[in-house]
Amino acid sequence: MGHLDHATFGWLTPALSYVMACIGAALGLRCTVRALEASGSSRRNWLITAASAIGTGIWTMHFVAMLGFGVTGTDIRYNVPLTILSLIVAMLVVGAGVFAVGYSRDRVRALLLGGLTTGLGVASMHYLGMAALRLHGEVRYDPLLVALSVAIAVIAATAALWAALNIKSPVAVAVASLVMGAAVSSMHYTGMLAVSVRVEPSGPALPGATAMQFIFPLAVGLGSYLFLTSAFVALSPTARERAAYASAERITEPGERAPDQGGRSTEPGGRSTESGGRSTEPAGVPR
Repeated sequence: MGHLDHATFGWLTPALSYVMACIGAALGLRCTVRALEASGSSRRNWLITAASAIGTGIWTMHFVAMLGFGVTGTDIRYNVPLTILSLIVAMLVVGAGVFAVGYSRDRVRALLLGGLTTGLGVASMHYLGMAALRLHGEVRYDPLLVALSVAIAVIAATAALWAALNIKSPVAVAVASLVMGAAVSSMHYTGMLAVSVRVEPSGPALPGATAMQFIFPLAVGLGSYLFLTSAFVALSPTARERAAYASAERITEPGERAPDQGGRSTEPGGRSTESGGRSTEPAGVPR
């Protein structure tokens, strides 16, 4: 049996993968909250952004953690098509769960269906990513730990969607994202504990790309997408803020009364009325 090392770079990859999971969760939850306040195409666009953020965050978390994965006695390569497929599956299945919550009128049913779908999407992404591994040996899984990892994924996804439906405060969303990031990381490392590798004598050169050739550049690109999208969402006004802006613009339109510093309101034509009921007219105008 080959010895598995999940942190060949020390705490760097586990910590960075947790940060990526938290950013993806925070962005996805914030976009879902925005979607529930919107309607029409705006709701759809926010939900698409939420699905891409959560899916990208989960995928980046998994493969950043895999940068620190090693097995003594064998090199590791990754099948490129399967790795990309794991990213697409993550986005599509998570998107199905997010849209179920965003458009269903029955919140309880939507939460259960969306949590199950999203959790299975997270687990599918993880095990598709593991299927992309190429090494000199045979990979085996402990069925009990695999089932536990899937259960953690479903519970984490359901809790995250519940937070999106019930938590509106940015601070509360941030706390929920930290919890979801921890849950996703727990799911990953539970799934990794289920892995054992029986190393075989080295044969021909392994097919596929190394982690630094393929995984690292893709993870950096997707991480940059998360940071840029987070900045866009943070700077874009909410529906409540847009309504406040529109109300302020209507108040200051020409022809409307606008109070001055002395507590008087100016009417069209130059006549101003004090708050105490007296009217002040321009000098020289007969009564």
